[in-house]
Amino acid sequence: MNLQFTGKTALVSGSTKGIGHAIAARLAAEGARVIVNGRTEQAVASALEQIRKATPEAKVEGFAGDLSTEKATGELLRLFPEVDILVNNLGIFEPKPFEEIPDDDWRRFFEVNVLSGVRLSRSYLPAMKKKNWGRVIFISSESAIQIPVEMIHYGMTKTAQLALSRGLAEDCAGTGVTVNSVLPGPTRSAGVEEFVKELSGGKPFDVFEKEFFTNVRPSSLIKRFATTEEVADLVGFVCSPLASAVNGAALRVDGGCVRSCF
Repeated sequence: MNLQFTGKTALVSGSTKGIGHAIAARLAAEGARVIVNGRTEQAVASALEQIRKATPEAKVEGFAGDLSTEKATGELLRLFPEVDILVNNLGIFEPKPFEEIPDDDWRRFFEVNVLSGVRLSRSYLPAMKKKNWGRVIFISSESAIQIPVEMIHYGMTKTAQLALSRGLAEDCAGTGVTVNSVLPGPTRSAGVEEFVKELSGGKPFDVFEKEFFTNVRPSSLIKRFATTEEVADLVGFVCSPLASAVNGAALRVDGGCVRSCF
């Protein structure tokens, strides 16, 4: 399928690894000009190298900076004042008992997971509206619907993204700009592999995976972790001109973990 990305510029925040990197690689492979973002020059350079190796003709550029901060966002906007596609993927997670989550952690999670997308959307939406075309995607999580008791602060930010996404979609009503959320479920990425290693006490990943979907996510219909590429495939379509009627939606790519038809 031709996703019609020729001539489109996309920014994917937090895209040097994991789901963000898979999204950036997918958009680049489909012909979009992609801005890859990470906190360090080294991480960005490595991500660009990987994408170019997989797609030699890829049109990719990098921006190193922490987009959870106003300063880095300002620097980004000076270099890239307009984009056609904005994927708000930047995010952090950390398991911690509720009683042990201090105020600073709540603020940090909100700054990174929510306000980064607020700032970028506020900055890029006016030009999208003027051109009467644009795509804004928030990478939320099934944790927005099923709040994980082991990291309530994370779940709170993912729910906030759903409200933000729907509100912005309403704000863009009647234009060619769409705003949607994508909700991945348990997904195998480098960060998750590290998390699993710590949580399982060094068990092989396949052993942990079987136990996880038996005891922790028994509602999963695929009974495995999704791949980052599977998530990126959905995001790629939603970013494309072909998805013009998909708007204001919370789209699950969670392997059926959420027991709902809606």
